[in-house]
Amino acid sequence: MKRILTNLLLVLLVTSAWAQRTSAISQLQTDPRKAYGMDYPYSLNTAPLTKAPDGYVPFYVSHYGRHGSRYYWTDKLYRELDTLLTDAHNRHNLTAEGEAFYERYMAVKDELLTGMGELTQLGWNQHQGIARAMYDNFPEVFNHGGYVSAVSSLSGRCVISMSAFCLALMQRNPAIDIREQSSRFTLDGVVPMDRQNPVKHHYPKVRPNYEKNRDQFSCHDQLRRKAVERVFVNTDSLHANLHHTGSNLINLYTSLPSIGHEGLMGNIITDAELVDEWETSNLGSYSWVFAPQYEMIPILEDFIRKADAVIDGSSNHLADLRFGHDNCLGPLTVLMGINGADRNPDDPNEVKDCYQNWETCKASNLQLVLYRSARAADDVLVKCLLNGEEAVLPVPTDSYPYYKWADFRSFYKKRCESVSTQ
Repeated sequence: MKRILTNLLLVLLVTSAWAQRTSAISQLQTDPRKAYGMDYPYSLNTAPLTKAPDGYVPFYVSHYGRHGSRYYWTDKLYRELDTLLTDAHNRHNLTAEGEAFYERYMAVKDELLTGMGELTQLGWNQHQGIARAMYDNFPEVFNHGGYVSAVSSLSGRCVISMSAFCLALMQRNPAIDIREQSSRFTLDGVVPMDRQNPVKHHYPKVRPNYEKNRDQFSCHDQLRRKAVERVFVNTDSLHANLHHTGSNLINLYTSLPSIGHEGLMGNIITDAELVDEWETSNLGSYSWVFAPQYEMIPILEDFIRKADAVIDGSSNHLADLRFGHDNCLGPLTVLMGINGADRNPDDPNEVKDCYQNWETCKASNLQLVLYRSARAADDVLVKCLLNGEEAVLPVPTDSYPYYKWADFRSFYKKRCESVSTQ
């Protein structure tokens, strides 16, 4: 009975910590651009961190970061809009607002097509800022120098994000020795589902429970049509699907802050309208990150394996840094149940309370910080930061936001081992 009561108390403590997080709707009211979801450009978090328990000192950081702000990931968006706008302009099928948008778009079209998929200056700045914050938050880890490993996907924007981050660390302390690598040899711990990964996995994909109850959700999805009607006089004459064209306009709009072209679209779309439809888009995002969560097991196992090596002394790493993509970090937050992302509610109206797609924004990042007791070398705690904020894990603890490494390790090893490959 005593053990049951103790476990119940631990669960209540974690649940209370989760419940104290600011609601999704309140966050949108404070910062409407969070409605951009995964296109939200990372804003450096300066929230104060909870002091470690007496006698515990940070000694190691394990990290996964999405690349920073970039141009749109494919030139298909830019080319389709170019063709559609040019055709409508030639046929006098643009509204006054659409014509103004056309003129501005043509002025920057070559830049957009050239930059497609590449990291922008903002993306570089984001990773420099995150690295400086990591150093300043945990100086005990870095101030004596030492070895850091950094690996990235094979994508150029991830490689440059890694370089920005590592340069900022070395600027803080030239005694830090960093080995940067973008290689097929390290893909399994960064982008395990990459076709070039020599290690092949076959994990099952899963559907979130809410999908079978979609009819319980009042869908708000009118902005695509509104946006198209604001640009084109006669939408029936368009040589493209209206829904697809509207999606292209929204995707362009939400990408503009990342490339320094806010205002390009005038009032064709507004932040307020995106806020009104955010919950609908967030449901789609949840399905997208939920389905491949088990494919991220190699990343989580890499976190555990490398931390174990540092703890037992077989590794001298101060930090292990990984630079990848939203299609890894988003599912990883679900796999780990960060801030309740694994709750998998039946009611679609509850999804917003367990996952918010702006948490997988440009330059979003996960940090596991390990602390060692001065009294016993094997007494290790771990804290999880998501985008600079202390996060709640589904691991029992009586000292949130700190968790015993042994409990963390046991919990997630069991979670990984419970999934059968196909």
